[in-house]
Amino acid sequence: MFVICTGLLLYAIIGFNLMYPGSFILGVIPDYFFGLFGLSAPVVDGSLDLTYNEGYTYWTDFLFQGMFAATAATIVSGAVAERIKLSAFMLFSIVYLAIVYLFAGSWKWLGGFLDELGFFVFAVSTLVHSVGGWAALVAISLLGARIGKFGEDGSSHAIPGHNVPLATAGVFILWLGWFGFNGGSVLSADPSLTSLTLVTTCLAAAAGGISSFLVSTMWYKNYDLTMFLNGILGGLVGITAGADLMTPTDAVLIGLIAGVLIVLGVALIEKLRLDAPVGAVAVYLVCGIWGTLEVGIVGALAGLD
Repeated sequence: MFVICTGLLLYAIIGFNLMYPGSFILGVIPDYFFGLFGLSAPVVDGSLDLTYNEGYTYWTDFLFQGMFAATAATIVSGAVAERIKLSAFMLFSIVYLAIVYLFAGSWKWLGGFLDELGFFVFAVSTLVHSVGGWAALVAISLLGARIGKFGEDGSSHAIPGHNVPLATAGVFILWLGWFGFNGGSVLSADPSLTSLTLVTTCLAAAAGGISSFLVSTMWYKNYDLTMFLNGILGGLVGITAGADLMTPTDAVLIGLIAGVLIVLGVALIEKLRLDAPVGAVAVYLVCGIWGTLEVGIVGALAGLD
């Protein structure tokens, strides 16, 4: 609740107009100090211009991007669960939302160096998911593992979640919410573009869940619903960067690979003696990197420019 409420308010006060309009210092640092504070919609001939762009307005763009900003910080919450003070996480969230996310986002959406290099990301595989994953990785490295997670010999001990059905419900809610993020990233109500995005999103999620389930079952010799759930999320993260460009077949392939990466990522993180209670680093960082790369890989194979 704190992250979402604070994220929206910070994005309204300093984030939106500093993330988009403006210029860069040395081509990398957004020129924050000369940006406009608060929501200042464009004015044309003395009256408010609500057209802003074809298919959406300045106000809907703010609301959409504001939720992206708030979501970026929630990624870290699962990674640091059970071993951080709430006040410390609140402070982190403020710094992350007011500085870190705006820097990374502006490198693409403000027309920064990534945009100048031709970097393509349809929605948020990179700018929200992998950035949040990197933040989560740094956080768990600093915090250390939960008591009892690792033995003296380096072995990893499972600490099961207290309510798997509730976690399952949460994943279904996220899956539904992804339709808003990916479908909304079309930035219009164009039925053909939006419907394709929804289909690729859904298929990647399903493929990610199945591949993660199958690989984890063969590897660990048991049915692990939590790995199934993270596979679904990994598929969603993986498809997000190119959901508008991929065919349904591409989406299934991307999801299948993301599901495998989830299992490998979780194993690698534990091998490094890092403790990510809900698999957030594997889901958002590992699959966020895959989502970033797959746009170029699949695009090149498909002959896309």
